[in-house]
Amino acid sequence: MAKTGIFYGSSGGNTKVVAEKIATKLGVTKVDIHDIAKAKAADLAGYSLLIFGTSTWGLGDLQDDWYDFLKILQAADFTGKKVALFGCGDSSSYPDTFCDGMGKIYAAIRDKAEIIGSVDVEGYFFDTLEAVVDGKFVGLPLDEDNESNLTDLRISTWVIELKALI
Repeated sequence: MAKTGIFYGSSGGNTKVVAEKIATKLGVTKVDIHDIAKAKAADLAGYSLLIFGTSTWGLGDLQDDWYDFLKILQAADFTGKKVALFGCGDSSSYPDTFCDGMGKIYAAIRDKAEIIGSVDVEGYFFDTLEAVVDGKFVGLPLDEDNESNLTDLRISTWVIELKALI
C-alpha cells in the first residue's frame, strides 16, 4: 500500500468526517490526516498518494482554507506521486455547482499531477459542473446533506478502485 496522506478543508465538519472515513478504509493513521488550515508544503513530502478533499460553498466556491493551500499545491512537485480527490456538496439545493470545489482543485493541479480515482456520474443528481471531465467526476463526490445513506458504500467502492490504481 502506498504511503497515503489525506488533506482536507472543512467548515461545517462533513469533509473532516469523510476524510476520517476514507482514512479508516485505507488504513491511514490519524497522523497522516491533515487539516489544510494548519498544513504546510513540507507536509506533502513522504507520501506517494495524496488525497485532497473539500466542500463546495456558495456558487461553486472552495472551502475557505483551500485558497491559501492551492498556492502551496501550485508550487509543489508531484513527481512520483498520485493524487485522488473527494468533495462534499449539496446536489439537491445546488445541482449546478455540486462538488465544484473538487473541480477547482483538479483544474489547479491537473497539469502537474497524475490524478486518479474518477467516478462515473451514474447515480448522481446534478447539472453541468466543473467537477465533471470527459463524462466522469474528477474524484469522489458525496452529498452528506441529502444522500448520507450512500456515503459508506460510495467510499468503499472508491477505495477498492484506488487500491487497484496504486
